[in-house]
Amino acid sequence: MHKFKFPSAQTILIILAALVTLLTWIIPAGQYNQLTYNKENAQFVTKDQGKETVYPATQKMLDELQIKISLEKFTNGDIWKPVSVPNTYRQVEAKPQGVLEFIQSPIKGIMAALDIVLLILIIGGFIGITNFTGAFDTGIARLAKVLKGREALLIVLITVLIAIGGTTFGLAEETIAFYPILIPVFLAAKYDAMVAVACIYIGSSIGTMASTVNPFSTIIASNAAGINWTDGITSRFVMLFLGTIVCILYIIRYAEKVKKDPTKSLIYSQKEEIEKLFLHKISKDTPKFIIKIKLILITFISCFAIMIFGVSRLDWWFLEMTSVFLVGAIVIGFIHKMNETKFVDVFMDGAKDLLSVAFIIGLARGITIIMDNGLISDTLLYHSSNLTDGMNKGLFINVMMSLFAGLSFFIPSSSGMAVLTMPIMAPLADGVGIGREIIVNAYQYGMGLFAFINPTGLILASLTMVKVGYDKWLKFVMPLVGILLIITILVLTISVYV
Repeated sequence: MHKFKFPSAQTILIILAALVTLLTWIIPAGQYNQLTYNKENAQFVTKDQGKETVYPATQKMLDELQIKISLEKFTNGDIWKPVSVPNTYRQVEAKPQGVLEFIQSPIKGIMAALDIVLLILIIGGFIGITNFTGAFDTGIARLAKVLKGREALLIVLITVLIAIGGTTFGLAEETIAFYPILIPVFLAAKYDAMVAVACIYIGSSIGTMASTVNPFSTIIASNAAGINWTDGITSRFVMLFLGTIVCILYIIRYAEKVKKDPTKSLIYSQKEEIEKLFLHKISKDTPKFIIKIKLILITFISCFAIMIFGVSRLDWWFLEMTSVFLVGAIVIGFIHKMNETKFVDVFMDGAKDLLSVAFIIGLARGITIIMDNGLISDTLLYHSSNLTDGMNKGLFINVMMSLFAGLSFFIPSSSGMAVLTMPIMAPLADGVGIGREIIVNAYQYGMGLFAFINPTGLILASLTMVKVGYDKWLKFVMPLVGILLIITILVLTISVYV
């Protein structure tokens, strides 16, 4: 009898795509009208089953459409995506997705996610060039010596810094770049790759879950709910503080257990494979830093610093981030005096190493495309909004949090979720006598909690970077998710009665 082997990330996503395709045959198709602001003509445009209607861009028009959002949120660019128009849901002609759509979904997904796919491939080439020079391994060996006896500080530092990035500017997709860099650091500190994944992914997840000023979730959701983004910020700071401390203690507890006894690692069976992949050149003796090595490492680190600065302060996105790593690879190749043929070969080999990660991003995006084309997302939103009728405050807000968590499987984009759900969900707060900012917080906490395990989000791509199975991740993270769920329920419940 063969022992069951948990399927790969790619297989999991293909199975999910098949299930979602089946759902388009079961769940009735439905749509809300969607409103967009045409900046060139200063007009509102609504879409109803493909038919466009133009309205004057006035506050009176928004009030008539029952969209409780200030006009200036549209005119100054705070809301740039289509928003759902309340009370316009209707069933439409079904568009069940068939075998052809299922087969085409990964290709369509890759095409739709081409910006992040290219970023991943270019980062692969950039890492490949840096590894070839030997500078990265030299730096890792030196760092391991410096950290000896203080390795737990590494967990605290990395988790806190990434959480700060998550809560301020939504550091999420960008963390894909950190895995090839930080995993050797954690392995050299005698931890396992799971600790590295935890610090990076959990740091990002708790930061985005308790976003304080993140424009891609907090601000756009608050705008779409018709409130100021500072409303409810105290609760989010409390959640960020408590959540980050809990996550750090959880990671350290596991990390120290693995350090004392490597057989306690959840991925102990892969220890040799992972170390061979990430520690292939590191020797016990710390190599001397020569000028060339220092310049390469400075260039390497500078690329990430420039990326973070650009995203957080200069409104950069994937095009600019990808350009930074491409230029960085060329500069490092020049410093190392690589000839053109060798540079191209090494760069392409590095990109090839991350091809599976790029493919997973496309598979996940393809699932969303199936749902959008099958017109079932709005149906789920409509029935979710009706589910809370007649509930008391405490039950209402926690059910709302759970609904946002469930909807995030179908709508994994935080900004997409905000503009689609807030015009529908936020007014429900008025009926039970609580502030709309608590709905915004429930949206963030629900999406953030589910993001720890959401297969249509970033977790499968992240795990593929380090060759860790989804089943091993679930075994590691589910107790933490349970603890955070209890904290979230307490924070939300207290907030509706204070």
